[in-house]
This record gives sequence, C-alpha cells and structure tokens, in this order.
Amino acid sequence: MRNRIAGFTYDRVPAGAVSLNVAMAGSGTPVVLLHGFPQTHLAWRHVATDLARDHQVICPDLRGYGDSDKPADDPNGDTYSKRTMAADIVELMRSLGHSRFALAGHDRGGLVAFRAGLDHPQAISHLAILDVLPAAELWAALHGTAGIFAFHLYLLAQPNDLAERLIQADPDLFFGHFLDGWTKMPDAIPADIRTAYLAAARDPAAIHAVCADYRASAFIDNVHDESDRRSGRRLAMPVAALWQDPGEVVLPFDPLAIWTRWAQDLRTATVACGHFLPEERPEIVVDALRDLID
Repeated sequence: MRNRIAGFTYDRVPAGAVSLNVAMAGSGTPVVLLHGFPQTHLAWRHVATDLARDHQVICPDLRGYGDSDKPADDPNGDTYSKRTMAADIVELMRSLGHSRFALAGHDRGGLVAFRAGLDHPQAISHLAILDVLPAAELWAALHGTAGIFAFHLYLLAQPNDLAERLIQADPDLFFGHFLDGWTKMPDAIPADIRTAYLAAARDPAAIHAVCADYRASAFIDNVHDESDRRSGRRLAMPVAALWQDPGEVVLPFDPLAIWTRWAQDLRTATVACGHFLPEERPEIVVDALRDLID
C-alpha cells in the first residue's frame, strides 16, 4: 500500500491544539494543498509533485483525517468548524516559519481554505477552491430532488450518533461508494490509493471526525457563512474557482454567480471530469494553480 508521496518528507507538526501529519517537498514560495472527503493528503500527489519543482509544497492531512489528530467533538461543533480547521492551517504554517502562503483546497479542504481566506487574509496570498461551495450557498441551493445526489450531507449532519453507527456497519462500502461514484476518469484512483483512503477512513475515530466535520457545515459553519454573506464580506486575495463539468445535468446552483459574489479578483474554469479534480485532471489543476500564483 502506497501511503506516501514519493520524494516528500513527512513529519507531525504542531498546529495549535492538534498535531497534523504533513508531507513536504521543494523550495521557494510556499503552497499548501488541502484534501477533501473521503481522502487524505494523497489526493494531491500528482499536483504536489509538479509544484514542488519550484515551490515549497505542504500537504497536511486535515484534523480528523488520515494520520492527523482526531479530537472528540464538542457540543457546540467548534472542534470541527471550518474556522477552527482554518486556524490549524495558519498555525501549521507559522510552525514551519511562514506567515504568508498560497492555499488550495478541494471539497472539504476547499471549505477550510475558503474560511482561511476570510478569517486570515493577511496570511493567504492566493486562494484556489475546487468543486465546492460555501456552506451557506450550498444549503440554500439544495431543495426537492436536487438534494438526492448530496444525501450524505444530510445523513452525516444528523445531531446524534446515527451516522456513525450506520457507517461502522460497513465503512468500506460507505466510503467506497463516493470514491467510485464520484469518479469519471478511469484509474484516477488506483487500487493502492483507494486502499489507503479506506484504511484511514474506517478508523472509528475518523468516522466520528468526518461526521463532526459535516455537522459543523450544517450548523456552525452555515452560521459563520451566513453572517459574512449578510455583511458583504469578500475574499481580498486573487481567487481561482474550479468545478467539474456536470455534462447534461442541470445544477441547482450557478457556481460562477456564487463565486463572483465572494471574490473580488476571480478566475474560473470548468473541468471535464468527475469530482476528484486533482486526481482525475491534475494537469489542468496544475496549470490553474500556476496561472494563479506564479
């Protein structure tokens, strides 16, 4: 099983109240890459290797995922709020000696990156968000049968242990459903990487953390986003927003209109692939990131 990016060094780095598993390589201006669900930092393996030719690339496992700490959730949901997880990343980079860096996130990592851009604009030089919308925008858009494709958002957000108990009955079936069903490009997630994702996700502490992460997005993250939206708060740094081409499917939201409301300096791209852009079309993601930060 391959659970490391070739050529990267690994360390556990303090980040405030937690320690994160971090892969690092390269030198130059720093770029942080944040993975999504149900994955680990390995999701960025292709993109990270390319960027490390002329950047210092830092790929952490988010709190609750992979080999990073998985603290128990608190009743208010703060432990896995994107505000807390964004602060993790800023503290991680301070531990590594960086006060300012470029940040890219996919899926859950995109939500963390979005919150970091709003809460820590002095630290984020450039921001890229892949195939995700702010919590407030997504919840507002999902209604009727449009929510069927996102059933997991409702299940994982249940304010009790129902989701944990259901997932623990067959975690490989549950997490494998998304790894397989959200991928359009054959062999984008090879067997050894899939095995590594499932091994990390089936840990009971990871299952609890994933549910806490999604509960936060339905409750406290949504409150934070709604507050910022009402006040007209916007991302101050250059932003790239990429999302998958839905083909003939009509999306219940307009990603371009949404991101235009949040970003002052925006560039966008629609990518012909499934949900896992960094693995399905890494060359396009690399080009977009280099266009943004170089």
